[in-house]
Amino acid sequence: MALQSKSALARARACIRLETAALTATAKGLDESFVVTARAVEAVSAAGRKLIFSGVGKSAHIAQKLAATFNSTGVTSCFLDPTQALHGDLGLCAEGDLALILSNSGQTEEVLRLLPLLKRMGVGIVAFTSHADSDLAQNADHLLLYRVPREACPLELAPTSSTTAALALGDALAMVLLEARGLTRDDFAKYHPAGNIGALLLKVRDIMRTADRLPIAPDTVTLQEAILAMTKAKSGSIALVQAKSGKLTGILTDGDFRRSALTGPDFLRQPVATFMTRSPKTVRDDALGVDALRLFTLHKIDDLIVVNARGQPVGLVDGQDLPKLKIV
Repeated sequence: MALQSKSALARARACIRLETAALTATAKGLDESFVVTARAVEAVSAAGRKLIFSGVGKSAHIAQKLAATFNSTGVTSCFLDPTQALHGDLGLCAEGDLALILSNSGQTEEVLRLLPLLKRMGVGIVAFTSHADSDLAQNADHLLLYRVPREACPLELAPTSSTTAALALGDALAMVLLEARGLTRDDFAKYHPAGNIGALLLKVRDIMRTADRLPIAPDTVTLQEAILAMTKAKSGSIALVQAKSGKLTGILTDGDFRRSALTGPDFLRQPVATFMTRSPKTVRDDALGVDALRLFTLHKIDDLIVVNARGQPVGLVDGQDLPKLKIV
């Protein structure tokens, strides 16, 4: 039968509504058992032990994703395949760890065989299921219960609403613990040094030019002296400061230099303050790299002076550096 537009859209919307219903039911059904489980996870992490996520079939995929999420927030986690566990992989488990066992029915044979083995090793058990009366739930130390009024599959067979609800509940646990631990954007960046997240969470101090690549001069020098300092640093601009305080008073760019040449033959001997741009756009050294990018875009500038809390220049961000850092 050919796929009809009207019926396809109706089926897709129905699927999403059913999965939404599972999320709503799960959220409404949260009770003190969630809090108790969250505290157990928090204690295990604080003690330097790890979380072990396990499941088979579609639950295995959810378990792997949740292990990755917890790792990304600094909570040591791993995935344990129940079948492979019986053939040596139990070696990654240790006393004091906490295993979160995913099974929608709570009756999955492979995970039930795993339970006594983990308990014998002193590993705590969290039943992660939609059936509170299942063997998994009844033999666990803690319970994470999600609600599934109906699978979105028209045959009521393919895991759909159940996997969506399980994933959302696991994410909720991770985010509750993230907030409780006071994880900052800096902490998050530490666990994501590569990719778009790492780039976006870089601080300006991590990308700015410093030392001999940062030309700085008193605003009393001549234009020629300023240009020589820029040339030496291979920079398209120079930060100009008040001599005593070291506070930024202006910036001289290549564009300013070209315009200065129109003022007369002796322009190089003139004070640089005559041609500099006063009160230039700046960014703090503790700002995010993406904040610097926003200033470049908003003000259409080529160079951005980085200042510290005292208003003194400590770095320079050149617009040409940003694409290399994959911020843009």
